Amino acid sequence: MNNDELTFRGGKNMALLPMFLFIVSCSLFFSVFHVFDMIALAMCAFLAIMVGAIFSRNASDYWKAVVREGIGSEMAVTIATILLIIGMYAKMIAQSGVADSFALLANQLGLHGGAFTVFTFVSVCIVATATGTSIGTLFTAFPVFYPSGILLGADPIVLASAILCGAIFGDNIAPISDTTVASASTQSYQYRPGSAEIAGVVAARFRFAIVSALIASTLFYIFGSNPSPLAEANIHQDHEATYKSLWMLVPMAVLLIVAMKTRNIFKAIPSGILTGIIVGLLFGIFNVTDIFALESGNVSGFLYKGFHEMVSTILFVLSLFGIIGILRASKTMDRVSSAICRSRLAQSSQGAEWCIAIGSIIATALVGGVTSASILAFGPVASEIGSRKSLHPYRRAVLVDCFAMTLAAIIPFLSAFIFIVSAIIVSLQKNYPFIQTVNPIHLSLTAFYPIALFIVMSFSVIVGWGRRFEDKGGLQSRVAPE
Repeated sequence: MNNDELTFRGGKNMALLPMFLFIVSCSLFFSVFHVFDMIALAMCAFLAIMVGAIFSRNASDYWKAVVREGIGSEMAVTIATILLIIGMYAKMIAQSGVADSFALLANQLGLHGGAFTVFTFVSVCIVATATGTSIGTLFTAFPVFYPSGILLGADPIVLASAILCGAIFGDNIAPISDTTVASASTQSYQYRPGSAEIAGVVAARFRFAIVSALIASTLFYIFGSNPSPLAEANIHQDHEATYKSLWMLVPMAVLLIVAMKTRNIFKAIPSGILTGIIVGLLFGIFNVTDIFALESGNVSGFLYKGFHEMVSTILFVLSLFGIIGILRASKTMDRVSSAICRSRLAQSSQGAEWCIAIGSIIATALVGGVTSASILAFGPVASEIGSRKSLHPYRRAVLVDCFAMTLAAIIPFLSAFIFIVSAIIVSLQKNYPFIQTVNPIHLSLTAFYPIALFIVMSFSVIVGWGRRFEDKGGLQSRVAPE
């Protein structure tokens, strides 16, 4: 495809038609028909793409954009690959019964309801910070914390949100997170070569993340209890077998250690799977046929089931990236960013920060809540806006990253985070019949960390908390240079 932007009959705004149709179809499925089916959503996305092609002036370039800049992009393929591998790991953890073990252990420690929800949020924050991957953390944490938390009286919706928020928190501050790397690398210095250092960016945003996490923890404690908890009889009574399943926390620890040592999720997850299989066989948690088996022409075992159950999620992810490819090739995000940069609001330091905040939120919404993609797309524009007012690269990186992690990351019918969480919960229902389907709207409304982060960051912009300027030597200064 050439470098010219995609054009449409009816004007430039027609590039938004596929995204608009997709959001409408998702709204109908969730709110009107009360149906959650990832394959159906993927179908709707492709139908929306096909409708958009009708209005494209060059159908060939249009479909090349869908495939090359969307479905076939490095980010889309990477996410799909991670999902396939981690699906097997998640199924292994779920089938091992470690959730029942965790429920029994937490029950003896007296962690119930809101207390368990807070415990889960903090634990997932630590896991996500260690691994630097929000999606990987979701698939790692849900099989462990979600079923056991419900058994211990946690509100299912708030508990799911706590796990989601913990994953977002880790993605927000982890030095090895792709969003941290993207936000730092896109913010250039004015007066010396190079871009913002990752360590400095992490240190600059830590205060905002911690305050937001404390607010979220308080809300999780208040609203995290289920008024009608499941009877404790639901916890397996075979305590010996239940405690034995705690050995499956070993592969989780191996996964975390390898992730921290190598900073490579593709090395960490297979290490966790291999360790889990060895531990499970050694301690009799499962047998060989539980891992993989062929019987009467049918394939079974958690490796196959975990792989198979991720296919629908991957179809959805790829279809959403197809729409994102259209937005990229049509320069829609570039036009939005340029309009912000030319606005009167961008003419003051505080106004420039608001422009970066608004632009980051809009960019994140346009790419379906995929924060790393939005930061990479909008980061250079934010650098230009902030540089004009001498905002320090650390400050610019904090604004881009933190605001991307707020409201746009949890839009019910658009956020990849929300869809993935919903898909994980659906997959867990097969192992835990007491788990109910969660409404994506309710999930978004109880995502207290992104909401708190938005409030905290808005306060920061209004009062200038943490605002630093770049002096002639590239150092931080409280006063704007003359």
